Amino acid sequence: MMPQCPPDPLSSRQDASNRVPGVIDVVGMGAEGPASCSRAGHRALIEAEVILGGRRHLDLIREHLQGPGEPELVEWPSPLREGLSGFLQEYAGRRIAAVASGDPLVAGVGATFVELFGRECVAIHPAVSSVALARARMGWAADDVEVLRLGAGRHAGELRRLMSPGRRILVLSADEASPASVAAVCWDAGMAAARLTILGDLGSDQESRWDTTVTELATLGTATVPRLNVVAVECPTDRPVAGWLAPGLPDDAFDHDGQLTKRHVRAAALAVLQPTPGELLWDLGAGAGSVGIEWARLHRRNRVVAVERDPGRAERLTRNAHRLGVPHLHVIIGAALDVLADLPDPDAVFVGGGASRELLDDCWQRLPAHGRLVAHGVTLETEALLFDRHAALGGELVHLAVSVAEPLGRYRGWTPARPVTQWAVTKAEATG
Repeated sequence: MMPQCPPDPLSSRQDASNRVPGVIDVVGMGAEGPASCSRAGHRALIEAEVILGGRRHLDLIREHLQGPGEPELVEWPSPLREGLSGFLQEYAGRRIAAVASGDPLVAGVGATFVELFGRECVAIHPAVSSVALARARMGWAADDVEVLRLGAGRHAGELRRLMSPGRRILVLSADEASPASVAAVCWDAGMAAARLTILGDLGSDQESRWDTTVTELATLGTATVPRLNVVAVECPTDRPVAGWLAPGLPDDAFDHDGQLTKRHVRAAALAVLQPTPGELLWDLGAGAGSVGIEWARLHRRNRVVAVERDPGRAERLTRNAHRLGVPHLHVIIGAALDVLADLPDPDAVFVGGGASRELLDDCWQRLPAHGRLVAHGVTLETEALLFDRHAALGGELVHLAVSVAEPLGRYRGWTPARPVTQWAVTKAEATG
């Protein structure tokens, strides 16, 4: 049985001494142990009957925390999300506190607790976060800094999406190997001139700082890097392709065999797909993955499932996603109609190849209100299909014809690309 939570802890909890049973306390802690907790957080730990946390935090609690009783110390379950519900059922009826680093809502477990158990069941007691400490050491204003957390499925390759001239990035490392991974990404992205600062054990007596270079760090490896570290990255003034965020990356930014939605047509597709943070795109008949990759690059919370039936193209797509900073893009090998039933419902769908009446109708049925469907056709048969679907469902039908100026003898002339018919429709606008 889960703990019974009050209807509104904000109205019934005025301070830490007036706690309501059933609320789970998530306490932020710095490197120096319980002394770094807020007053309310420190009291929550003292009064807890069960304290949940990582081994390092639990060792600090054993060493420093004195209380009227001896709390039971329990390490995080693994896997975390699946194990938390069972943990709370096992300890139902007892006062529970969970310990996290710094501010539990800054790349921490606080958001996981709130998501799983609801805001009314969770009380967050933040300490100073490692992000705030790192910014203080570097003298960087909050508005000027991007933050990337590694570990928990996050890959150093995501750093590429954040790189732009003069940009400042704080990388919350997973372990002592993370700085070398950051240096490797900088090197591969052509940003060997980036300045790196490794801030170790922030807020503790062992705090350290190492100002280094991409080349030096790649050479020395992890021997002198503390396990708890934050990497501050200062990008040079170079302008890498991976740092561009506006839709329409150059075609040569993608490895492809010709199955690619070209730059100008791609930008037009993304304009009507209307990417919004946190939404899911189905990229069907993905080819080189250019539309899905650009969707994912526009915001770190954007999600993509790219479906491609050719294994060789799917492999290229995966390489493109890693190189352009969105390694979390999910690639499925198979025919779209065969896999759609197993996919989570999308917010938008792009059909770049292989459109059929059955596929378009299936996608339309799976879209929620305000969901967007965009399909491209280059053959007369697909164009006829899009005409038919436009007549039935409405939306916008556009003929995209792009010509590029190229040498023509001693002069220049227009070289036309293959024209594309684009059908774009939003479900709220449907006529049928």
